[in-house]
Amino acid sequence: MKNKQFNELAVCGLEAVLALGEKNPGKIRRLYFTKERAKILGKICKSIAANHGIYNMVKEPEELQKLSGTPHHQGVVAMIRQETLPQADKDYIENIRNFPRIILVLDRISNANNLGAIIRSAAFFGIKDIIISNEDGQSPVSTSTYRIAKGGMEYVSVKSVFSIPWFLEQAGKNLPVIGTDLRGKDTPLDMKNIVSKFRGCVLVLGNEENGISQDVRSTCSMLVKITGKTDMESLNVAQAASILMYILTA
Repeated sequence: MKNKQFNELAVCGLEAVLALGEKNPGKIRRLYFTKERAKILGKICKSIAANHGIYNMVKEPEELQKLSGTPHHQGVVAMIRQETLPQADKDYIENIRNFPRIILVLDRISNANNLGAIIRSAAFFGIKDIIISNEDGQSPVSTSTYRIAKGGMEYVSVKSVFSIPWFLEQAGKNLPVIGTDLRGKDTPLDMKNIVSKFRGCVLVLGNEENGISQDVRSTCSMLVKITGKTDMESLNVAQAASILMYILTA
């Protein structure tokens, strides 16, 4: 939940706040928690005080729900500055050329929970680079994203780009661009040799309902499909992302 008056974003969920406090305590402007959480948050409170922030124990959990906009706050809410995501610009493209790696590109993932789950998996598998579009249809980084990522936000770098096709065209000059598509002819296991050869790739995941767009599809050097054992058409995008990231990093 955003606080527009102070340009803040609420981060809630115990794992998300603990990771934030451990990795980036200077981001926390204000911290609110229940009595039950006070002991486990002592170290973070000291860091907040050192950075001239504020922390308070609330009397009722309902206060945390008002701050975060969700009943799933798990007894703690941190307020951080709502920052504009850094851009994946020409300098970033140049960095890719010099330091090839696995980059995750999200083409209009619309559900904040899916975005959070993908970020959590990326952090788990050590994939730090995540690119999202700032076009309509893409879920922004939100309170739900932080909560579902369960601390994963502190291990990745999320950047935005004005055009996913433009980014893929530029990145594709040095790395293979692998799209996920129900019409794909390649299997996830086919990715391994290509990724090993180029020391990385760009993996593109599409919208929950429509998949990757036609403009994005045309930039892909490989289209992969995860096949199942029944007539169900596909997996949830976050589940598919986990499988593909595991294969790429195994």
